[in-house]
Amino acid sequence: MSVDNERLLRRISDRRELLRSAAGLSILPLGAGLLSACGEDGAGATADTAITTSASSRTSTATTSFTIAVLPDTQFYSRYATTDESEQFQRKYGSTPFAAQTKWIADNAAAYNIPFVIHLGDVVDQVGKPNQWRIADAAMKQLETARIPYSILAGNHDVVTDYEYRGPWDQSSGTDAQRNLGAEPYLQWFPKSRAATQATFRERDSSGFHEAHVFKAHGVEFMVLSLSWRISDAAIAWARDVIRRNPTLPVILSNHQLLNIDKDGVSPLETEYGKMLWEKLIRDTDQIFMTLNGHHHGAAWLSKTNDFGNQVEEMVVDYQMDYQGGNALMRLYEIDFSANRIDVMSFSPWVVQKPKNTLNQFDRAVLTEGNNQFTIPINFKKRFAGFQKFRPTLATTGAPILPVVKANLLKDYTNPVPPVMTPPRDANDFPVVPDTYAHWRATGGKDGQAVAIGETLADISGNGFDMKRNPLTGPAQVGDVIWTDDKHYLSSAPGSLRFLNSDKVTGRCSSFATAPGMGVNNRSFWDGYTVEAFIKVDANWTRENHRWCNILARMGNRGNLPGFSGGDREASSVLFAISSLREVQWEIVPASNSSQPKANWSGEIIRDTWYHVAIVNDPATKDTILYVEGAPVLRNVNGTTGIRSQNVNQPWVIGATHWDGAMEDGYFGHIGELRLVGRALTPDQWLTARRK
Repeated sequence: MSVDNERLLRRISDRRELLRSAAGLSILPLGAGLLSACGEDGAGATADTAITTSASSRTSTATTSFTIAVLPDTQFYSRYATTDESEQFQRKYGSTPFAAQTKWIADNAAAYNIPFVIHLGDVVDQVGKPNQWRIADAAMKQLETARIPYSILAGNHDVVTDYEYRGPWDQSSGTDAQRNLGAEPYLQWFPKSRAATQATFRERDSSGFHEAHVFKAHGVEFMVLSLSWRISDAAIAWARDVIRRNPTLPVILSNHQLLNIDKDGVSPLETEYGKMLWEKLIRDTDQIFMTLNGHHHGAAWLSKTNDFGNQVEEMVVDYQMDYQGGNALMRLYEIDFSANRIDVMSFSPWVVQKPKNTLNQFDRAVLTEGNNQFTIPINFKKRFAGFQKFRPTLATTGAPILPVVKANLLKDYTNPVPPVMTPPRDANDFPVVPDTYAHWRATGGKDGQAVAIGETLADISGNGFDMKRNPLTGPAQVGDVIWTDDKHYLSSAPGSLRFLNSDKVTGRCSSFATAPGMGVNNRSFWDGYTVEAFIKVDANWTRENHRWCNILARMGNRGNLPGFSGGDREASSVLFAISSLREVQWEIVPASNSSQPKANWSGEIIRDTWYHVAIVNDPATKDTILYVEGAPVLRNVNGTTGIRSQNVNQPWVIGATHWDGAMEDGYFGHIGELRLVGRALTPDQWLTARRK
C-alpha cells in the first residue's frame, strides 16, 4: 500500500469515528455527498455524511453528484403576497410561493445534497415598497435559519434607477457606479453584513452590489460570482481580480441579464449586455464554465466557445410570466462528476401543496419540455484542466438525485386533467345571456377580402349597436384590415378581423367604432360586467412596432372624468391592450371610484396563438378577475365595481385606442368576436361554452 493510500484510509477512518461520536454514521442515499462550505464546519455547511474512497475502489453503480438550487425572478411572489395587494396567494391557496420555495430547499438540502442556492435577482417587483422587501426577507431567512448558504443579486426591479444597456456608451450611466448607494433599498435589506453570515461568503465589491462565494462539494471548490443589474467597468475589474486571486477555482457566473430567448420561445438569443460581458469578462477567463441569468421570460441554453477552445454553458431561466407569476417554479442543477454531465430540472415545490380544489391544467409540478429539462455533457477533468487538477472525492454509494426528487414530488400529486372543451356545432352554439349589451362579430366578407371604409362590424345581440370601420388617417390603407375565416376553435363565430400593417412608430392604424348617441356608449356597468374577446397576436409582432396595441377602448380623455386624479389624463377610460411585454392589459377607470385607473395583467402570451380572454367584475365581492384560456391570472384588482363612462357621444372602439383626440396604438393580429355583458358571468356562460 502506498503512503498516500495509507493516509487516505486513515483520514476516512478518523472521519467515520468523528461522525459516530457526534451523531451516528449517516449515509446519504442520493449523490453520496461530501459537502461543505469552503471546507469549514459551521453556518451554511452540510456535514460530510457519505463514506468516500479513492476512484480505484468506487463501485460501478455509485453516483458522485450534488445539486445547486436556483431561484429565478421572485418579484411577483414578493409583491402579491403583501397586504398592499390583498395577499392574493394566501387568500386563495393558504400559502405563498416564495416561502414555499425556500422552505422546500431548507427541508431537503441534506437529502438532495444541496450545498448552495443562487438567486438570479428581481427579488421584488417595486423597489420602493417595503412590504415586498419584508416578504423577500422572510423567505430568504428560512435558508439562513437552516444554515443553507446562498448568493443573491439585484435585478432591474431591485434598484432605484433602471436603465437598459444598449451599447458601450451606456457604461457611463445606470450602472452601480452612478447609484446613490445610501438610497438603495437592496443594500439596506441585503447588505454586506448579511451576506457575510454565509459560511461561503468571500467578499463584495466597493458598491456592495456584487458578491463572491466559494463552496465545496465532493472535495472540489467552486466559486459563485453574482453580478447585479448593470455592472460598471470598475466592478468588472473587481470580478476579474477575484478570479485572478483564486486561480484554481471553476466559476459559476450568475447575473440578472445575459442571455435572452428568441421569439420562438425556446432558442437562445444573445443580448447586447451579454455580449459586453462576454468580451470584458468571460471569453478570456477559462475558469468561467457556466453562466445563469433571469430577466428574460422563459428558458434557453447556449453553449459558446471561449478563447481557450472550451465551452461556456449559458442559461437563462425566468418563469414570472407563467401562471401565477411563475407558480414557484425553480431549478435544480445536478453536477454529476461520475457521469460527466449536468442535469437540469425545472419544478415547483408549491404546486404539490396547493389545495386540490384550486388546481387547473396550468398547475404543473415538473416541466418536461426540452428547454426546461435537459442534460449538458461536460468532461470535468478536461474542462478544468487549464487551471486545476480535478480530483473529486468519489462515492461508493449513491444514485442520481433528480429522478428521486421528481418521484418524491409526484408521489402524491397528479397533474390536473384539462377540461374537455367542445367545439361549436354551428354559428349559434354559445350561451345567450341576459344583460348582453353588445356582441360584435366579423360576418361581413370573404376570407382575405379588405374591409371597406364604413363597412359594418355587426352587433348580433339584437340591440343594434353595430360598429363601422373608421375613415383612414395618416399612412393607413384600406387593405390594412381584412375579413378572415381564421378563429379560435371554441368560437362559434364564422371568422375574425385581421389587422395588418399596424405600426406604432409610423402611426399606422385602423379601427371600428360605434356611432355617437348609441345607448351602449354611456354604460357604467354598476351591476358588474363580463367582457370577452378572442384574440391572436400576429407572428411578426415586435415590441418596437406593436407595444400597447389596443383591442378595445372608449373615446374621450379619462382626465375629463369627474374626480380623476391619476396619470396619463389623455388616455382612454378603457385600455384593453397588449403591453410591451406581450401581456394582456385591462386598465379601466372604475365606476365606483373614478380617481385612479385600475389594471389587471396577464402573463406573457405567445405570438400566432389564439386566446380566449374574459374579464369578470363581480359587484358582490368587488373583485375583477382576468382569465386567459379559462385560467385566472395573478395580477387582479380588488375593491371596485363597473367602468366609468363619459356620455353617449363617446363611442366604443375596436382595433385602436383614443389618445387626446386621435386614434393610435393600432392592434396587430386577429380579433374574433367580442361581447359586453352587464353582469358577472360564470365559465359555463362564456362564449367558450355551448348552448343548453
